Amino acid sequence: MSYLFLFILFLPFKLFGKLFYKKTGRNLMIQTAKIGDFVNVTSLLGYLKHSDVLISKTVLPLAKYDGTIDTIFLIEEHKKSLWRKFRLALKLLNRYENIYLLQPNSTNLFFAAVCNAANKQFLSTYTRRWYHALFYLTATGVVEHRKDQLTVDDYLKLADRNLTWKDAPKHATFPLRKPSTYPASLDKQNATKIGLSISAGNKSKTIPSAIWKRIFDVLEGVNCTYYVFGPKSEQVWLDDLYREVGAREDIVSLVGELPLEDVPFAISKMDFYIASDSGNVYIADAVGVPIVLIYGPCCIAEQRPLGNVLLIGKKEYEKSYIFEAPYYFDRTREEMFALSDDDLSDIYQFIANHQNNG
Repeated sequence: MSYLFLFILFLPFKLFGKLFYKKTGRNLMIQTAKIGDFVNVTSLLGYLKHSDVLISKTVLPLAKYDGTIDTIFLIEEHKKSLWRKFRLALKLLNRYENIYLLQPNSTNLFFAAVCNAANKQFLSTYTRRWYHALFYLTATGVVEHRKDQLTVDDYLKLADRNLTWKDAPKHATFPLRKPSTYPASLDKQNATKIGLSISAGNKSKTIPSAIWKRIFDVLEGVNCTYYVFGPKSEQVWLDDLYREVGAREDIVSLVGELPLEDVPFAISKMDFYIASDSGNVYIADAVGVPIVLIYGPCCIAEQRPLGNVLLIGKKEYEKSYIFEAPYYFDRTREEMFALSDDDLSDIYQFIANHQNNG
């Protein structure tokens, strides 16, 4: 609620600035979530062609190689003090003609509301608080988002109410950035390359090692090499996997080996990607890699890969949502990510059929 009082405090500056406002044709997109959510808003960025963004520094390595983005503002640099908040508010005040608010938390609502843009489109979600009402009064239009609606569709509707995800493709970097050097193992030709994310930012959404062993076992007859992606901090999960499956020559660790800006290109070299609901699964979707998504507690009606994907999970465990993501559940990870024999057969057939058709 402190941002509500901050907005009231800033209101005289906003009203005075409005006397000098002129349309600029410039766009500002506000989305300060993490990797997967950022990739999902690139549909809107691509549709708009040129935008400034207010984002999290977590996704800066992707954003700085995105040709649809002009100026980047990092939320972490501007919310540490009252002075920094006011300084950014003044900078944004009369700068834009169009504001697109995709993650409407209190901080982002404040920065969107202070702007004197001619067109301000806000997403409204199931986490909206009563004291957000004043912020929403400043919007030109509002798109109501529910748990059973695709986020990508509703993001695009901020620009045009008739758009769907089929009208605007996603990207990870635009154009896809090819690093000057990358691990030689990515060019391996004599085996099917399967990328893995063995953990997720939320520990409760991390697939247990015993489940990975079952996947490896069912694919035993397939000539494949597994590439484990992840930052250095995920080495602990890889060690746990090794304890479960032992040392294997068909597992290549890329953990801690790639900066985030190089990950999209590396994933594009994969033939398949297997993961839970994690950032890399959306990067894989954006670069056209077939995906096996073992989604666990996540609601796939709201957000999921939209390309060539095999979805595996149970409706009864869908208890985590994009704007309301708990870190603890009433079921264990072993229960939520359990794979039946039919699930394992589907995974095998998905990969085998693609190999045969390829």
